[in-house]
Amino acid sequence: MAKLTDNNTFQRLQNKYRLVVMNDDTYEEVVTFKLSRLSVYVALSTVFVLLVGFTIALIVFTPIKYYIPGYGNRENAAELRALKTRTDSLETAIQYKDQYLDGIKKVLTGTTPIKIDTVALPVKKHEVSND
Repeated sequence: MAKLTDNNTFQRLQNKYRLVVMNDDTYEEVVTFKLSRLSVYVALSTVFVLLVGFTIALIVFTPIKYYIPGYGNRENAAELRALKTRTDSLETAIQYKDQYLDGIKKVLTGTTPIKIDTVALPVKKHEVSND
């Protein structure tokens, strides 16, 4: 088996091939193309790059971009941040109110034992001056 060298590979890319399109009924040649592997590769690469560029341009320069998940304009992003902050503060306020109401309910029903502070506090005596 022959070794593949850089020279061999480049030579195979440049070999000429003929692509013939024929009429099936009359066997008449309709179109003939002289191609090489390199020219086919370049043509397909060019078509791919053009299609990708056209698709990107279509998305960037038309309103289609708003249908992409996570994409939006700046006003919507600012509104979303404000609503998120407001929602978080409302959730916190609801938690505090729930804790307060639970405490009041426990005190009214008597389920929470009341702890009486029985620690003696030192009281300083004030001197009364007779002026």
